Amino acid sequence: MIRYKSLIVAFLLCFAVAANAQYKVERLLLSGRVALYYEDYVLSIQYFNQAISQKPWQWEPWQLRAVAKFYLEDWQGAEADATKAIELNPYVLSLYDLRGMSRIRQEKFDGAIEDYSSAIRMQPDNQNFWYNRAVCYMEKGVYDTVQIQTDTLIARWSKFAAPYLLKAETFLHQADTVKATEWIDKSLEIDAYNVNALRVRANISLYRGQWKEADEFLSKTIRLSPKDASSYINRALARQRINNLRGAMSDYDMALDINPNNFLGHYNRGLLRQQVGDDNRAIEDFNYVLELEPNNIMALVNRATLLDRTGNLRGAIRDYSRVIEKFPDFITGLARRAQCYRRLGMIAKAEMDEFHILRLQMDKHIGIQHRWSKSKLNAMRKLSDIDPEKYNMNVIDDHVDESREYKSEYRGKVQNRQTNESYMPYIVMTTNSRQLGMTSYSPFDKSVEEYRSKLQKYVTRLNGEASAITLPALGNIGEGTGVSTFDEVERIGQLIDQSTDEADIMRLLLFRAIAYSSAHNFEDARKDLNTVLTANPDNWLALWQDVICRAMMDEFDHSAIPMERQMRKSSILRDFDKILSYDPNNAFIYYCKGTFLARKGDYKEAIEFLTKTIELDPGLPQAYYNRGLAYVQSGDIVKAKNDFSIAGEKGLYSAYSILKSSKLTK
Repeated sequence: MIRYKSLIVAFLLCFAVAANAQYKVERLLLSGRVALYYEDYVLSIQYFNQAISQKPWQWEPWQLRAVAKFYLEDWQGAEADATKAIELNPYVLSLYDLRGMSRIRQEKFDGAIEDYSSAIRMQPDNQNFWYNRAVCYMEKGVYDTVQIQTDTLIARWSKFAAPYLLKAETFLHQADTVKATEWIDKSLEIDAYNVNALRVRANISLYRGQWKEADEFLSKTIRLSPKDASSYINRALARQRINNLRGAMSDYDMALDINPNNFLGHYNRGLLRQQVGDDNRAIEDFNYVLELEPNNIMALVNRATLLDRTGNLRGAIRDYSRVIEKFPDFITGLARRAQCYRRLGMIAKAEMDEFHILRLQMDKHIGIQHRWSKSKLNAMRKLSDIDPEKYNMNVIDDHVDESREYKSEYRGKVQNRQTNESYMPYIVMTTNSRQLGMTSYSPFDKSVEEYRSKLQKYVTRLNGEASAITLPALGNIGEGTGVSTFDEVERIGQLIDQSTDEADIMRLLLFRAIAYSSAHNFEDARKDLNTVLTANPDNWLALWQDVICRAMMDEFDHSAIPMERQMRKSSILRDFDKILSYDPNNAFIYYCKGTFLARKGDYKEAIEFLTKTIELDPGLPQAYYNRGLAYVQSGDIVKAKNDFSIAGEKGLYSAYSILKSSKLTK
């Protein structure tokens, strides 16, 4: 009987250990998922590493680590982890998609085709899998197979525009622009706002010389994708042909605002400035082109012409000579250099150039045609037409960007959080060393500094060196934090074990909660915070930390029913109000509440609280930024622009990119 009881006890102990281990792995996965949601990929990998070390036979941590690596652009690592997950559980459909996308990024198209073929066998009605496999065949240049694949896609999903465009692309590769145009137009009938289709259709019109049509298609493209410099350049080319020179110049300027180093933008704007007589600024453009490509023949010819016209004869001779050195039979260059020599009184050199021209004309008259050597042809880059006699013709990029769009949940961010991901993070105590990522603003709160001071004295007394631990301070929570917080949690736990004073233990528990929340481990953070708040319900610093943890968990957890989510929201807002009753002039609390309301879509109330934040602390750039976004969502673009401008002035330079976004430039 005793032996039987011993066996039962042993069994129960083993069961308890196993259950505890499973619980720990689940907590690690939850913290890793939260870090993944907030795009803290390095930190999430650390959680998944721990889960894998404890239970390497579970497929889920391998999958999640693969996702984190994918978004860090570690395609090879993502492929390896996805492969391991498939070995452990070959029946999870999303694993084949993840590995397929990882292989595509490495241009392993055969392997990606295998993955999508496996996925299609498991789920034959998934159009994205069919489409991605067809694109892989396109990348391999197997056009007959692409035609078969796209025919199947169109037959099964006639309202899916992407395969129509893919089919058009195969015809373009086969030099059949008539059929390509036909299929692009069919694609646009289904999806009139497909930027890729509009861009390709515009390029076909450009090459056909249908300038007005190209202008129309490119205008639609720009409305949908206002940050694409090449579309502005191509529309400028079309507008020049229909004599809309003012519009063309505006397009070149916009393209170079977006991409200041754009070769074609500077080159073609230089030609247009030359055409309208703005010679000095045209020279500036060609100077820039020649900084990018010092041996560009066409740019040298144009700059030489402009220097000649503006009276810089020696500069013109220098540039003409560099061109003639590569192309000794360039008659226009020889004639113009001869004129420059004569104007400078260098008659002998002028006569040598004129004699060379005469000899070339006589050779041509008797049928001798001088050819360019292969080395001279290869000396010219970027230009498909290398005749220097065409120096004053616009250049169109003959390189087509064939980066294709794939349909997958792993294409963009981990979660589609719409406008939420654009808001600046909450401000609360954190162990992050990065703080607010700015040098012009340092957040300060008297109560936080008092807490830090007491904590520092205790840590110094106990440890000897306060620098052994990173003390908490006000900063962003929700951005990348690194992995140092793991060590912080362990060190703080040791201090708690060593402490005998209850007040110090409470301070240290709050400290550990701050470290946990900095590592996106909100569950453990809230455990410590609950202990602190049970001992002292009036500890508003702990309540502030707790309410931010709950706000971030609420945003992450979409599984709750609407009523439960509304109850959580109401509870969070009540606690924000409670904190404000302790410290009614705390700008950071108003900021956090305003940001929470904005993330929840309550823009009117969010604007009120962020406005109060700015009244209390006009130097906080995040408040202007988040209020600007709330104004955008409310439709008040004028006020939004003003807020983004102020945020940029105060050091939050990402606000300037928002100022140029499509919503604010319409």
